[in-house]
Amino acid sequence: MAHSSSPASFVVPYPSRLAGRIRVPGDKSISHRSLMLSALAVGESRVEGLLEGEDVLATAAAMRAMGATIERGEDGIWRINGVGVGGLLQPTRALDMGNSGTSTRLLMGLVASHPIAATFTGDASLSARPMARVTVPLERMGASIEASPGTRLPLMVRGACPAVPIEYELPVASAQVKSAVLLAALNTPGITRVIEPVPTRDHSERMLAGFGAHLTVEQGPRGRVISLTGEAELKPQSIVVPGDPSSAAFWMVAASIVPGSDVVIENVGLNPTRAGLLTALRMMGADITEVDPRVVGGEPVADLRVRHAALAGIVVPHDLAPAMIDEYPALFVAAAFAEGKTVARGAEELRVKESDRIAAMRAALEANGMTTEEHEDGLTVHGSGGEPIAGGGTVATKLDHRIAMSMTVAGLHARHPVTIDDIAPVATSYPAFYQQLATLSGDAA
Repeated sequence: MAHSSSPASFVVPYPSRLAGRIRVPGDKSISHRSLMLSALAVGESRVEGLLEGEDVLATAAAMRAMGATIERGEDGIWRINGVGVGGLLQPTRALDMGNSGTSTRLLMGLVASHPIAATFTGDASLSARPMARVTVPLERMGASIEASPGTRLPLMVRGACPAVPIEYELPVASAQVKSAVLLAALNTPGITRVIEPVPTRDHSERMLAGFGAHLTVEQGPRGRVISLTGEAELKPQSIVVPGDPSSAAFWMVAASIVPGSDVVIENVGLNPTRAGLLTALRMMGADITEVDPRVVGGEPVADLRVRHAALAGIVVPHDLAPAMIDEYPALFVAAAFAEGKTVARGAEELRVKESDRIAAMRAALEANGMTTEEHEDGLTVHGSGGEPIAGGGTVATKLDHRIAMSMTVAGLHARHPVTIDDIAPVATSYPAFYQQLATLSGDAA
């Protein structure tokens, strides 16, 4: 693997092909939630396959600070002894969330209905992200929230006990907002309802039910209605975390665009609310086969065999957006190598991720010779027809792990080397990404 003189920057190699088998890290969404719910159960839960990136470790540290016992065994299994719903303790210091928006927003929900106060801090990227979408419903439930200007971190949540059950219709499609309200509802007397006009990833609903919460999901005239009865008693669980489809996304695109590639990605979670990229890539002509489909811990899982294929530009259906919101940067890269243009819209949420992912990906692609048009809710990308892109540019990652990994994938099929300005943020979600790239490229020592 080629590196520049700066230890955090990376010059993307040009492999002849990608080949081999890899296993991606555990699903980040499920990892976060498994720690939080285990910490609210009475007794010991066991979690296998937990993603051990910085974001998830921030969640583990926060739950320890609020009373849970969380340990990783030498066997790689995490054991969590919880405090019970209502049993969270007052943290003695601020909770440092690092770069993790998921940790922040979901933990704000947990604190909101407990008789404690917690201050949330984060790095520069997280501190620039607005939290109003979460504070609005939590304040309706009775929590008191003091935030920095723009409803940003540092931010303090004083929980209400008892909190007030609400009916809340999501103004934006956001699994984080939905989950924050449902987690607050766990220690709130009565029934809290979340109305979801556009379905989003449903890991919270699946896991809450699995831990024993009384939760129902019905289809109503305004969308999915999730009802949770509060003052729940959660039972400890044994959880096997499937591979993260958001991490698998990079290899799905990489193997599709690098000629001669044949890659098997093992144990990928294929929850229907997360499978939008798989659908979109198949619409573009990708050669992706599901091998040994199975159900693990209530989640559909399969190994994915991905072979190089000619891709064609498409208009991405808007209703796929919630099921692939984190994978849009990888989709933009696939579009860069397709025949014709790809129009990928319906994703306003990308503006408030770790970076403004629409603007960041437009700048990164154009710096490496691609033609794009930026929309408020996405990009139009004019593809190379499978030919190498020009390359030669330096990618400004904006402290965003998905920008770094997506543009690394783009650089695998470029006429001139692509430089990633800072790959350190990749550790938040996929610490082994560059080692696995070396393995698939045949460059591993």
